Amino acid sequence: MSAAVPNLSQALRTANSGLLVNQRVIDTIAQNVANANTEGYSRKNVILENRSVDGVALGVQISEITRNIDEGLLKSFRLETSELNELTIQNDYFARMQDLFSSPEDNDSLSHILSEFGEAVEELVMTPERSLEKAEVVRRAEDITSMLRDMTKGLQELRLQADQELSAIATSVNSIVNKVDELNDKIVINTASKNDTSDLKDQRDVKLNELAKYIDVRYFFRGDGDVVVYTASGKTLVETVPPTITHTSASSVSASTTHADGSLAGFYFGDTSLSTNDGTNDIRDGQAKGLIDIRDSIIPNLQSQLDDLAATLTKTVNQIHNRGVAFPGGQTYNGTRIFTEPTTQSIKLDPTGSVDDVKLTLFDSSGDQSDTTTLNTIMTAAGFSARGTSNDWHISDIATTIQSWLRNNGASSATVATDSTTGKLAISLNTTSLNLAFRDETASSNGSTHSDAEIAYDSNGDGVIDETVSGFSNFFGLNDFFVDEQKDNIWETDVLVSTFTGTATTLTFRDTSGAIGSLSIAANKTLTEIAAAINADNTISAKVTANVIPDGSGYRLRLSHDNGTNMQVTQANGNTFLTTTGLDVADVRISATINVRSDIILTPSLITTGAVQWDTARGVSGEYLMSAGDETIIKALAEQLNTNLTFKLSGGLASVASTFAQRAAEIVGNNAILADDNERDSKMQQALTESLEHKQKSAAGVNLDEEMALLIVYEQAYAAAARCMTTVNNMFEALERIAA
Repeated sequence: MSAAVPNLSQALRTANSGLLVNQRVIDTIAQNVANANTEGYSRKNVILENRSVDGVALGVQISEITRNIDEGLLKSFRLETSELNELTIQNDYFARMQDLFSSPEDNDSLSHILSEFGEAVEELVMTPERSLEKAEVVRRAEDITSMLRDMTKGLQELRLQADQELSAIATSVNSIVNKVDELNDKIVINTASKNDTSDLKDQRDVKLNELAKYIDVRYFFRGDGDVVVYTASGKTLVETVPPTITHTSASSVSASTTHADGSLAGFYFGDTSLSTNDGTNDIRDGQAKGLIDIRDSIIPNLQSQLDDLAATLTKTVNQIHNRGVAFPGGQTYNGTRIFTEPTTQSIKLDPTGSVDDVKLTLFDSSGDQSDTTTLNTIMTAAGFSARGTSNDWHISDIATTIQSWLRNNGASSATVATDSTTGKLAISLNTTSLNLAFRDETASSNGSTHSDAEIAYDSNGDGVIDETVSGFSNFFGLNDFFVDEQKDNIWETDVLVSTFTGTATTLTFRDTSGAIGSLSIAANKTLTEIAAAINADNTISAKVTANVIPDGSGYRLRLSHDNGTNMQVTQANGNTFLTTTGLDVADVRISATINVRSDIILTPSLITTGAVQWDTARGVSGEYLMSAGDETIIKALAEQLNTNLTFKLSGGLASVASTFAQRAAEIVGNNAILADDNERDSKMQQALTESLEHKQKSAAGVNLDEEMALLIVYEQAYAAAARCMTTVNNMFEALERIAA
C-alpha cells in the first residue's frame, strides 16, 4: 500500500496538470474566437510540452503561447504602407494644384490668358490710337498678373498647410514612439517573469503599423523582447530612451521661404539645437516624406517655373515698351532700377563701339519737336568724358546734367534725381506744355538709326563693368509696363548641376551703407563650399547669408541680405563667375507681386504704341516727331509675343525655345503629368499594399472553423483528464476503506 500511494499521488498531479493546461488552451481558444474581428489581434497558439523532473514524467505544461505572425510579411507590409501613405497624402495637394493651374485647353488657364493678351496687342496694332483697344490690352495684362499672383498665393498656402500637417505628424509620431517604448518595458518585464506577452506584442504591432503610415521604419528585436525602431537613414525612433520628435510649423510661407535656408524648421529627432538631429532630408517614405516633398520640392519647382515665366515676360515686354513712349511724350518718369550708391555707381555708353547715343527730345502737345539733344552731347558739355570708356558718368551726375538741360530748354522747374528712399531715378518736367521722350540711336547725328544703345553698368564704382543692358530707358526702367516692386536684397545664380565648380573669383558686397566686404574664392569650389566660405567670413556674414537652394534636379546659390536691404554683388576685373553662373538679382517672388504699372491701369492711353520718329521733311534739315497713330512699338511687341524665346532651366522644366503661351502650357501640362503620375502610382501601390495586408491578416487572423475543431479536441482532453482525476480519487477512497 505504501508504494501505491505515491503512484496514485503522481497520477493525480498528472491528471490535474492536464486539467489546468487544457483549461488554459480552451481559454486561449475562447480568446481567439472572441477577438476574431478585433483589428490587430493575432491568433494565439498554445505550445505544450511534457513536464518531467529528474527524468520522471509529471504530466504536461505550457511551453509558450505564440502568435500566428509572419514577421517577414509584416515588415514588407509596413514598407509598402509607408510608400503608399507618401503618395496618398499628396493626392489632395495635387488636386488643389490642378484647380489652381487648370488644363492647357481651358479658357481660364494661364496659357489661354497669355494668348488673349497677345491677341489684344495685335488688335491694338491695327488701331494704335484707340482707347478701347488700349484698355483691352491693360485688362488682359491684368488677367495675367492677377492669375500669377493668385497661383503663387495658392501654392504658398498649400506649402504652409503641408508644413502645419508635418507638425501634426511629428506630434503623432512622438506619441506613438512613447507608447511603443511603454509597451517595450512591459514586454521585457513580463518576459523576464515568464508571463504571456502575446497580447502586449499585438498592441505594439498595431502601433508600429500606425508609425509606418507616418514615416519609414526599420526595426529589430532584442532577446528580451524589446524592439528597437529607427528610420531607413538611421535616425532613432525607439530605443532605451526614445528621442523627442518635433517640428515647429511656420506662421507664414512665401516663395523665398525654404528649409534649405533655415526659414522653415526641420523635422528633429531629439535636441533641436543640434543640426545633425534634423532628419528632414533623410526621411524616405510615409506621410512625412510626402509632405516634405510637397513643401520643399514639388511646389517650389512649380513656383520656380512661374517666376521664370513672369520674369521673362516682364523683361521682354519692358524692353520693347521702353523703346518709345505714349503720345506725345512723358511729363513724369519713375524708374524701377534701384541704385544703392548713385554718386559712385556709373555707366558707360557703348564701350564696344563708342558710337551709340541717346536722343533726348522735348515735344509740344501736338507731338512736334521743341528741342533735342543727345546724352553724349550734354555730358561732355558739362565737363565729363566722352562716351565709350569713360568712368565718370555717375548716376547722380547723369541726373543732374539732364535736369540742367531740361531747365534750360523750357522746363524751368524740372527735377531729375534718384529718390533717397527707393534709390530709383525720377524725372518730372513740372510743366504741362512740354513732353519728354528718349530714342536710342546708332550715332549722335540727328535721324540716325533707332536701335537700343549699349549701356555698361559699373555697380560699385571700381571701374569694372558688372552688367551690360540694351536700351537707356530700359536700363533705368523709365517706361516699364510690368512692375514688381521687389527689393534687390536677394541674389541667385541660375540652376546649376550638383557637380558644378566655379572659376576663381573675388566677390564684393555692397549695400546702401557702402562696402560690406570682399572675398576671394579659389577655383573648383562647389556651390556648397562657396556658400560656406561666404558664411565663414565674419565681415560679410554680419549682413549677408549664403545658402544652396534645390531647384528641380539642380541647385542655386542664394545670397540674402539679412536686413532686407538692397545690395550689389560684383566680381573683380577679368572674373567670369557672375557671367557663367548667372548670379543676379533673384526672380524668386516676382509672381507674387507682378502687376501692370499703376498709372497705366488708371490711364490705359499711357501704353506705348509708337516711338520717336525722324522726318527729314520737317524744319531746315529734319525734325523729330511723335504720332498718335504710330504702331512701331506695339507691332514689335506683338511680334515678340509670338516669337520663340529661350527660357531658362527652372523647377526641372528644361530650357527650350517657345512662346509665352507655349511655355505656360508646358508648366500647366507638367503639373497635370505630376498629378496623373501620383494618382497612377497611388493606385498601384494601394493594390500592392492591400494584397500584403490580406496575406498578413490571413496568416495572423482567426479561422473560426479551426478554432471550433480545436475546441472539441481540447474539450475531450479536458473531460478525459477530469475522468482520470475521478478514477484516481475513487482509488484513494478504496485504499482508505481497506486501511480502515
